[in-house]
Amino acid sequence: MLTLPSEDLWRDRSYRRIWLSILISSIAGQITAIALALMSALMLNATPTQIGFLGAFGILPFLLLSLPSGVWLDRVRKLPVYIAGEVVMAMTLASITLIWSMGQLGMEFLYAAAFISGCVSVISGTASQIVLTQIVARQKLVEAHSKNALATSSAEIIGPGTAGLLIRLIGAPFALLANGVLLIASVTLLRGLHVAETPVTKQNAHFWHELTEGMRFVLQTRLLVVLAITVGGWQICQTTAMVVQVLFATRTLGLNEYQYGLCFSLAGIGTLMASTIGHRLSRRIGPGPCFISGILISGIGWLQLAWAPSNGWGLVSFQVMLFCFSAGTVLIFSNMLAIRQSVTPPPLLGRMTSIMRFATMLPAGLGSLLGGYVGEHFGLRAAIGLGGVGAILLGLFVWHFSLIRNVLEIPNDAP
Repeated sequence: MLTLPSEDLWRDRSYRRIWLSILISSIAGQITAIALALMSALMLNATPTQIGFLGAFGILPFLLLSLPSGVWLDRVRKLPVYIAGEVVMAMTLASITLIWSMGQLGMEFLYAAAFISGCVSVISGTASQIVLTQIVARQKLVEAHSKNALATSSAEIIGPGTAGLLIRLIGAPFALLANGVLLIASVTLLRGLHVAETPVTKQNAHFWHELTEGMRFVLQTRLLVVLAITVGGWQICQTTAMVVQVLFATRTLGLNEYQYGLCFSLAGIGTLMASTIGHRLSRRIGPGPCFISGILISGIGWLQLAWAPSNGWGLVSFQVMLFCFSAGTVLIFSNMLAIRQSVTPPPLLGRMTSIMRFATMLPAGLGSLLGGYVGEHFGLRAAIGLGGVGAILLGLFVWHFSLIRNVLEIPNDAP
């Protein structure tokens, strides 16, 4: 019988509950992402530019709400906000099914759904990151994010194949309705979570003063500035390449709904491997070098797909790209999140997280529009290849010229 070490996070009941909630929510997220992509590409015959706008609408809330939400979150309890976000997403998915049943579904409504999903990600997603720091000790954050990535990888293996099969059998709108049920199950787990938190109340608190305080902290912490610039650059590359991948898969490679979903299931192996060995790799070579490795791995995946033939080998290349993207994303974000949370004092976590998300997601919107434009005017391969070249050049530059390479351990105490 396997005995867990006394310090292992799996022994923590609260962490197990939030981990299971992340697993369920991630499965729902996988089904949602694939269903929306296939609805736009196959049911609504979207152009690359429309696909780019769909991605941009999902990112727009990060620009509008990130900064004020951070100030607000530092004043309130985070767990109820996290739970409310799951409920709103369930209602949004159900509304898509309702509009479709009335024969009124169009790209405009999907734009609205993407915008609402982005709002939930900005507010509830930020709250969820802070809830994790209330449960897990700072020196265990890399381990926690790696284990969370294990939940995500499991969802990537289970979710896409299930999504493709569900969409093939009952259609994308009903697959979204089933997702709402999964999110309600996630809410049930979160409501049973016990988090000791007392909201910080300040006499004569002023929004702009608190926002300025948070921005001053981020700008004066050189490591956070470098992380924001680097991740922002990677987001441009990522969205440029990934915004057109559903069109490349369905129109260039000729994949149907089930085949497309199955490819993403196989891609979950990349996340699984990275989440399994990511914590050990980070301890061996350091969080900084591990973070940079993720950027390079993702870039290699996109670049090789841009040259892939439109046959069976192209299908293999598509799966290699998804493997590299999944593995690289885990290495980037598990280390980046742990580093930035470790250098931030608890009263500033909400503002720091929102400011960093604003700074890193602003370029993603530009990348989404760029990918749609390049894909429509120069070809889908050009958009994917541009993202790959950009990520590789970014990784090499950061390795040689930034201080991230020298981050060899997670700081134990915030200033």
